[in-house]
Amino acid sequence: MKKKLLSILLICMVLVSVLGGCGKKTDDDAKDTGKDATKAPTKAAEKKDDDATHEPEEVPLPEYSEITVEVFDRGTDGGKTDPTNNYYTDWIKAKVLEELNIGVTFVAVSRWEETDQLNNLMAAGTAPDICMTYSGDLANNYRDLGGLVELSQYIESHLPNLKEFLGPDLALPGRDMIYRNMDTTTGEVYSIPARRMQVAQVSTFIRKDWLDKLGLGLPTTTQEFYDALVAFKEQDPGGVGANNVVPFTMTSDVRWRASTILESFVDPDLSTEERWVNTVIDRQYLLPGYKEGVRFLNKMYNDGLIDNQFALYKDDTDSDNLIKSGVAGSFIHNWDQPYRDTPGLLHDLQENIPGAEIVSIDPFVNSAGQTAKGLYDSAGLNFFIPATSQNVDGALRYLDWLSKFENRYYLQVGDEGVTHDIIDGIPQLKPAENEKIQNSPQNIDYTIMINGLDLGDVTKNAKALAASYSVPAEYVVKAYEDAMRDGRPAIIVPVTLSAAGPYTQTLTDKGNELMSTAVTAAPEDFDRVWDEGIAEWRASGADEIIAERAAKYAEYIASMN
Repeated sequence: MKKKLLSILLICMVLVSVLGGCGKKTDDDAKDTGKDATKAPTKAAEKKDDDATHEPEEVPLPEYSEITVEVFDRGTDGGKTDPTNNYYTDWIKAKVLEELNIGVTFVAVSRWEETDQLNNLMAAGTAPDICMTYSGDLANNYRDLGGLVELSQYIESHLPNLKEFLGPDLALPGRDMIYRNMDTTTGEVYSIPARRMQVAQVSTFIRKDWLDKLGLGLPTTTQEFYDALVAFKEQDPGGVGANNVVPFTMTSDVRWRASTILESFVDPDLSTEERWVNTVIDRQYLLPGYKEGVRFLNKMYNDGLIDNQFALYKDDTDSDNLIKSGVAGSFIHNWDQPYRDTPGLLHDLQENIPGAEIVSIDPFVNSAGQTAKGLYDSAGLNFFIPATSQNVDGALRYLDWLSKFENRYYLQVGDEGVTHDIIDGIPQLKPAENEKIQNSPQNIDYTIMINGLDLGDVTKNAKALAASYSVPAEYVVKAYEDAMRDGRPAIIVPVTLSAAGPYTQTLTDKGNELMSTAVTAAPEDFDRVWDEGIAEWRASGADEIIAERAAKYAEYIASMN
């Protein structure tokens, strides 16, 4: 066990050492947002150069005000709490009221339908004072429509703790991460990214106990993976009934839930420019080879290896239930998904089927002999303040308060003996069995400026990661190694993009429909279905986005010469 813990510690240490820790509103428009005590903030008062022996003056609290804050509703089951009303929201409300004299109300937005729901809130002028989204294109669209408060004027004076925490942006040397989304022409900032502590993205998982019953080893090639699924279907090693076996489960978000398969078919010799320009709203449909990856999924489906109901699954719930009930043999997801306490895939599976095992594999080898897969950017979720906010000052003060180490630390690790134990000076996280249960890993839906555990020290972070799962450490070590192997770093091009915003939801919906239709098509119809679908998808805004990206990339390269 010590060897395995050391292994993951070394992996994390290496990773951290490489990656590091209508028209637009004018400045005056932003300052005019709100009324009276809830107006945008004035500059912070300068400190007086008093004698150091003097007692510091007590600073009176500002006049009471209120803010609303978005929180993701992940629809988690198993008795999880209301994301807007639970122990942690109560803790936040009490502390913020005491320290800032601000009342906080949380507003739930579905993690799986965030674009639709956020669009509706923004259009109605009822969006929370602090909003968040994983779609940079969506945030850019709100910016271009004049829907966001311009933040650069407040960063130095009102967000010092946030700026210090986010730190330097190693993907863009010379720039702090808080300025990652800065307009390179005007210097304006309308949204700020969260910081990812780990950049591992995705892994493939399989029922090892099923393989053991069939006398099969862990698949190391695409063909071995395919053969294992066929064996699952034909021999029913779990004894769940031949008609109930689901060799491979996914959802209608095929590009994510089959990503390691699809990536293995993409031309590995693509230039950075080709890959970046032709990746539209995180969809790689147009990259050479991707179509053949979808064709392989089509073969899997027509051979009865993929859940025939996948296209109806708009979120993870149904797929998760198949895994937990013990009828699913394999799936692709976040690198640590089965080992997380929420949704508790391995935990619940073993409750239902003692001795069941889910392990990571890395079998999909591309033409260059690599098991290529994407890595996350060190900047993740984007948060912003809508122009309709009636309390910009309160929103800014809340964000900076949340960025203080003691506040985000408590939200991440909770109470000793309940959500963590201290072992060798390191908090070892564990699932709570009462109202202090966390709806998302380390409460990331409340600590919105951070994704991943941060203890304020690189070594402590690595040790805590190794001990933060209630499963054998070797499971986590292998999944992490598989997710990082031949990982492709995110491509960061520091240009301002606008074209994708209005088309984001349409292209997302049409893309999901295209993928589902192509996977389920009769083999003889596949080429027609795919080609016609891609033509429609391109005509629905993708070509306009590609043209902008090509022009911006050329401008960026020219500016570097």
